[in-house]
Amino acid sequence: MRRFLFLQGPHGPFFRQLGRMLRAAGAQVWRAGFNAGDRAFWFGGDGYIACDGPPDDWPATFTDIVTRHRITDIVLYGDTRPVHAQAIEIARARGLCVHVFEEGYLRPFWVTYERGGSNGHSRLMEMSIAEMRAALARTGFDIPRPPARWGDMREHVFYGALYHWFVLFRNRGYPHFRTHRELSVARETRLYTRRLMLMPLLAAERIVATQRIRASGRPYHLVLLQLEHDASFRAHSPFACMEDFIRPVIRGFAAGAPPHHLLVFKAHPLENGRAPLKALVRRIAAEHGVAARVHYVGGGKLARLLDLARSAVTVNSTAGQQVLWRGIPLRVMGRAIYAKPELVSDAALAAFFAEPGRPDTAAYRDFRRYLLETSQVPGGFYSARGRRQLLRQVVDMMLAAEDPYDALRLGHAAPRQALRVVG
Repeated sequence: MRRFLFLQGPHGPFFRQLGRMLRAAGAQVWRAGFNAGDRAFWFGGDGYIACDGPPDDWPATFTDIVTRHRITDIVLYGDTRPVHAQAIEIARARGLCVHVFEEGYLRPFWVTYERGGSNGHSRLMEMSIAEMRAALARTGFDIPRPPARWGDMREHVFYGALYHWFVLFRNRGYPHFRTHRELSVARETRLYTRRLMLMPLLAAERIVATQRIRASGRPYHLVLLQLEHDASFRAHSPFACMEDFIRPVIRGFAAGAPPHHLLVFKAHPLENGRAPLKALVRRIAAEHGVAARVHYVGGGKLARLLDLARSAVTVNSTAGQQVLWRGIPLRVMGRAIYAKPELVSDAALAAFFAEPGRPDTAAYRDFRRYLLETSQVPGGFYSARGRRQLLRQVVDMMLAAEDPYDALRLGHAAPRQALRVVG
């Protein structure tokens, strides 16, 4: 019998619903919770284990839970937060199966499901385009176009605010809990709440800024910013903070881009103001004498800016996939699953802005088709429709003998669901 231990998951009820379906399939399920937010989103779910001890006790606590309940599988969201990284190391040593969920590599209407690790720890990092093409030889999957909008942004923000509210006001039973992020829970809660209240105003500002750039008639290069606390940015890039990334990009633009070109920084859709990015961009641009040519857009839809961009630069954002889909030159400055030599440039930034080279679009189509045949599952964590679509397929993938990559290579991959908008 399979015996699953859930660790921390995405905000909202997805993990509880996933555990319930695994039980319906005949498995046993437990949930390790580290704060009141974890407990609240497992409501009505049996098998909750409160992990309320000091952080230094966690490896021993995890080992005890695994031994006592004879755990065969662990399930988690993101593999770099400390409690997950420690659990994965122990789980591997004991031969447990590690199921890792993440936001979709092909957002917004897909979720990533892998085993062992994701992003910079994914098996994709070591695969070549040639290997992917060999695995695809027996398939005839018709790849859908990527949607241009985030499917469940409001639900994502709402569940984030609710989670932090529980941690802030109902966390007395977890005196040793410390967030894996640098900001306090109180600050996180205030930022989520403020963003929720200001969404209409922020949307209006983005529309005006985007229209001004599009109407200028000037060529522009797009910089895809990430959340400073994002796991991929922290764990799989050479930068300690967003300023360390912004500074060389503006310096390279000032040195290499034609003088009539613009540089546009686009914030992550979930950027909540924890870092003064707009002011930072303006200050650094002024230092390099290009203030009039550098713009900042506070989130919003990527497609309207990307469709007219001359090139794009990112650390390792999943939005780089939308850049490649359009055949736009891309410079990546961190470790990313799509940082293959056929797809991204490795030129110095000044040379890249002066003459960006286009990606091999045929190679990217094969790369994207490989993802859709393996680790990308239609659906989402946050909206009810998205969760229903995701659960229809991912439970069988978790119970399968092979991970998604080996299943395709061996000819055991299950049929893929047709994509449906799940907003």
